[in-house]
Amino acid sequence: MQDKTHLVDEITGHRRMRRNRKADWTRRMVQENRLTVDDLIWPIFLVPGSGIVDPIPAMPGVNRLSIDKAVEAVKEAADLGIPAIATFPNIEMTLRDETGSHSLAADNLINQATAAIKKAVPGIGIITDAALDPFTSHGHDGILRGDEIVNDETVEQVVRVAVMQADAGADIISPSEMMDGRIGAIRRGLDAAGHQNVGIMSYATKFSSGFYGPYREAICTDGLLKGDKNSYYISPANGTEAMRDAALDVEEGADMLMVKPGLAYLDICWRLKEAYGLPTFAYQVSGEYTQIKAAAMNGWIDGERVMMETLLCFKRAGCDGILSYFAVEAAKILAGRP
Repeated sequence: MQDKTHLVDEITGHRRMRRNRKADWTRRMVQENRLTVDDLIWPIFLVPGSGIVDPIPAMPGVNRLSIDKAVEAVKEAADLGIPAIATFPNIEMTLRDETGSHSLAADNLINQATAAIKKAVPGIGIITDAALDPFTSHGHDGILRGDEIVNDETVEQVVRVAVMQADAGADIISPSEMMDGRIGAIRRGLDAAGHQNVGIMSYATKFSSGFYGPYREAICTDGLLKGDKNSYYISPANGTEAMRDAALDVEEGADMLMVKPGLAYLDICWRLKEAYGLPTFAYQVSGEYTQIKAAAMNGWIDGERVMMETLLCFKRAGCDGILSYFAVEAAKILAGRP
């Protein structure tokens, strides 16, 4: 028999990587990671009023919704199989003050929306953020005293906010303000109020990032912010510090961990999952979403392909799920719906 060994066989030792890539069926058979609808959490923006669907210019395809319209949208998300939503309010400027006091109103926008959605769509999970930035007149996540975001006083208020959100029907509290000790304090507060079954998804590593701009436009804090958030968010340069932050949240009782932003911090996603083994999530934030949308609208990339590729890469990086403004769009693709 004629020897058909090729020079390439001698170089590779007969190990040819392309054998497993040769056909669609082999590629599917050896695929390591898969994106499913179960991996998607949909963030939505709320506004007061009724019948409102208000497009956000910096986030093409994303709208601010009044509660009635949010209920309709969440019903669609549930029908697609999306397991959970995360809500963010854009409240009236007249209700914002130095301490974010309206966050403590039991009937504020976020709590009204939680109650309405839970009543209309009981099978979907509701994740709420206890941070104060939607309620402060200065745009910071905590209480501002002089030039300082005060830690302990902010934590005390955030705990009260978290309990009220749980009273309204929130399933998971996801505090994003990055104050020291907040996770343990919230856990104690929830338990004392009888909310042992309400989980905490910690913004374990929230970085001081330039990717948040469109989100701040969505909740109208971009023009309010005094200074920056470097004194409480993590520097993008610091991976070890991020791990220490997350370790404290684990010790204090976090049920799940989140990395925010997502794509620029895939290494942190992997490190958290490997180190702690807790359910780990990434937030594909507004700037990431808008980059993809803008490039696609200009014809520079295949928007749908890049959207699905980025969502899948979070799975490869160890994430159990992704908060993404693409959630509904991606869920329709996964379900084969137009």
